[in-house]
Amino acid sequence: MNDRVRRLREASLAAVPTLSSERARLLTEFYQTPRPVSIPVMRALAFEYLLAHQSITIGEDELIVGERGPAPKATPTYPELCCHTADDLQILSSREKIPFHVAAADAAIYDDVVIPFWRGRAMRDLLLASMEQPWLDAYEAGIFTEFMEQRAPGHTVLDDKIYRTGMLEFAATADANAAALDLVGDPVAYDKREQLMAMAICARAIVAFAGRHAELARALAFDAVDAARRAELLAIAEICDRVPAHAPRTFYEALQAYWFCHLGVIIELNTWDSFCPGRLDQHLLPFYEAGLADGSLTDEAARELLQCFWVKFNNQPAPPKVGVTAAESGSSRPFSTPTPSSRRCCGRASPWKTPGAAAQAAA
Repeated sequence: MNDRVRRLREASLAAVPTLSSERARLLTEFYQTPRPVSIPVMRALAFEYLLAHQSITIGEDELIVGERGPAPKATPTYPELCCHTADDLQILSSREKIPFHVAAADAAIYDDVVIPFWRGRAMRDLLLASMEQPWLDAYEAGIFTEFMEQRAPGHTVLDDKIYRTGMLEFAATADANAAALDLVGDPVAYDKREQLMAMAICARAIVAFAGRHAELARALAFDAVDAARRAELLAIAEICDRVPAHAPRTFYEALQAYWFCHLGVIIELNTWDSFCPGRLDQHLLPFYEAGLADGSLTDEAARELLQCFWVKFNNQPAPPKVGVTAAESGSSRPFSTPTPSSRRCCGRASPWKTPGAAAQAAA
């Protein structure tokens, strides 16, 4: 690894996993205001609100930008799924295996804002309220645990659509399909329309989220003293203006496009710590080959970009659990693996390794 990647790696390893109350606070703010809309549209508007208001950051040396929380390893919570109690926060902050530091200010936000609103409303509360007492007794005793009361379905992978289609195109397609519905003759047309409207809102929200990063990159470039870093930041701004609004054209744009989509998924819900790029090598290969062919990319540059990309995964600890599982579950690793199918690319040794291999090397 070069000096840049070494610094990013060391900073990622040194970062302390913390529990951030920002997402929980923002989501609570959103749902405190009643909105006369359907559930799909409500969830899409909540997602839009999160991406419009959450803190963003671009670290020194970074080439791939974007974090799930306000800083590397600042881990959000998902109170609509399962709301941490004050006891949970104390356990997470003090447990022996991989603690999540909880600042006094974050604990206060939970006590004053988050817990009062979500108590009895969270998916976990509704699920446990429907269980019979013997089941609850066994659960509380730790005889078994069931993480699906704390998670959205996960262990899923992304396909290759985002490398061929931009989010603005997805949104336009959703708009067109909604406009073409037969609201008189189709008995489920209303449900279809609401789902399509929600999809369009989400697609445009992630474009705006990337735009916020473009604005920040330009602001940082304006203040940058180092000319080389200024040029990098301006390049980052151009890329964030391009993707994921439009289909990526280059290897660099493809990586950043994927990363914004990844963040969108894991910010909207906690997908059981596991949302994966899938066959990333196959998806990136055309961009890699085209870059080498036209001289805009080298193996060294591709390797650096991929290593910066792997560091971003290491900056995203798995969101901490609640209840009995908060005490016994010590893992903070997200299980995001691109499962490359080949170690070679275009007759050359492949410039990438899996995040799992990178994490093992880092450890």
